[in-house]
Amino acid sequence: MSVQISVLTPDFAVSPQIAVEDIREIAAAGFKSIVINRPDFEGGLDQPTSSDVIAAASAAGIKAEYLPVISGAMTREDVVQFAALLRVLPAPVLAYCRSGTRSTNLYQAAAGL
Repeated sequence: MSVQISVLTPDFAVSPQIAVEDIREIAAAGFKSIVINRPDFEGGLDQPTSSDVIAAASAAGIKAEYLPVISGAMTREDVVQFAALLRVLPAPVLAYCRSGTRSTNLYQAAAGL
């Protein structure tokens, strides 16, 4: 798999930025949902937009949600919204940001609610 996925639990994993072309591979790995934690254009114009990822995910039968979180500025509201998504999204869920750290931190904070 070209996408570097770190499995945190059987129902949740994180990765660095994905490309639209990675969606089929993510679907083949069994993921049912994607949470996009990286704000659009944080990495410049080469970064795929959330709408592009959501469209590709939908075409592959994966539910995708956009919950942008600014690096180093995670809020309680971000955590509450993330926890709410994890309660309703089909598992397993893959969340991504630039490196995977932000998504990992969100998951750990949400688990503490």
